[in-house]
Amino acid sequence: MRVVLGVSGGIAAYKAALLLRLLSEAGHEVTVVPTAAALRFVGEPTWAALSGRPVATDVWTDVHEVPHVRLGQSADLVVVAPATADLLARAAAGMADDLLTNTLLTARCPVVMAPAMHTEMWEHPATQANVETLTQRGVHVVPPAAGRLTGADSGPGRLPEPEHLFEVCQRELARADRVTRTSGARQDLVGTRVLVTAGGTREPLDPVRFLGNRSSGKQGVALAAAARRRGAIVTLVLAHAEVPPPPDVEVVRAGSALELAAATRAALPSHDVVVMAAAVADFRPDAYVETKIKKSYDTEDEEPGPTIRLVRNPDILAGLVAERGEATDPLIVGFAAETGDEDGTVLEHGRTKLERKGCDLLVVNEVGIDKAFGQDENSVVILRRGVENPVAEVGPAGKAAIADAVLDAILDARRRRG
Repeated sequence: MRVVLGVSGGIAAYKAALLLRLLSEAGHEVTVVPTAAALRFVGEPTWAALSGRPVATDVWTDVHEVPHVRLGQSADLVVVAPATADLLARAAAGMADDLLTNTLLTARCPVVMAPAMHTEMWEHPATQANVETLTQRGVHVVPPAAGRLTGADSGPGRLPEPEHLFEVCQRELARADRVTRTSGARQDLVGTRVLVTAGGTREPLDPVRFLGNRSSGKQGVALAAAARRRGAIVTLVLAHAEVPPPPDVEVVRAGSALELAAATRAALPSHDVVVMAAAVADFRPDAYVETKIKKSYDTEDEEPGPTIRLVRNPDILAGLVAERGEATDPLIVGFAAETGDEDGTVLEHGRTKLERKGCDLLVVNEVGIDKAFGQDENSVVILRRGVENPVAEVGPAGKAAIADAVLDAILDARRRRG
């Protein structure tokens, strides 16, 4: 699970380092967001070493990744320990003057706050009013413990022990997971920009004829719908399809392979994930005839039809990988519609294609009459570059279930990148 650990500027910040270790050892992916004041108590190298991840310190670092929005949107839990009187006040007022308060405003996951401060500050009516406000908004405020404070002071205001806070976090994560599984409404792609291509391209021959394929567009549209349902910002580049696009996605129409290539290339830099589910024609007529090609009725003898010369369409998937270059984003997913033959099985052809294309993931399915194209169910094998064995084998299953399995593989691949 993805946890954001916010740390505000109190002496108890050192205890947050112990909480970080507990969360990390439990297998959670923890991003630490300290305030500027917190870094005066515990330095950035400590947070980075214990989390094994870069430390998010301000809204200006990695601006292109929009951290002030992305962190809260993608988190499964935000926990602030310690939460000072100042932090509670700013959070209750809805202020967004640093990365941590921005993250709190964009979070749609459970939020836990563990106040720590001197007794007089904790008991002040302003602080109590802020705690009440936050609690009414659904924030889980863990009451401070009573005990030794800074210096000789004692009383309520001590940060609870890291083990207790860890148990609270685990309960909140488990509760959120149960709600997610019960409702089916996972929100693990919130803020992620996903580009999906879908449908079959049509290569025009004359005003009434084209070369096409059997693709219905069902799988690509299901992928776009699943990504949107899970919180992604979705662009759907749609060729010919037998099903309508889902609501709340941006739709770009593309008829031919060249149109689909241009639309996808233009959108590449502004997306985090590209899923090439469209069935793109390998070939197109080398010339378009402006008027309908007529059949001759001058003789009753059968005459040979016109000769149509085909030229190869560009390899869109390999081109996108080349255009991305050495960068790790966007993550690029290809689809391989294969048939077995004397040269190899469907899976063997898929592995060869994965290496040749250079994409990050390849979804391989066997196609043919009454297989995959136009059907409501499918079976796929998902391959990841550099890994010999499939990362997932799914089906027979509905195309919505296939879509979720592909998105799960995408999330796993992105997490492995760090």
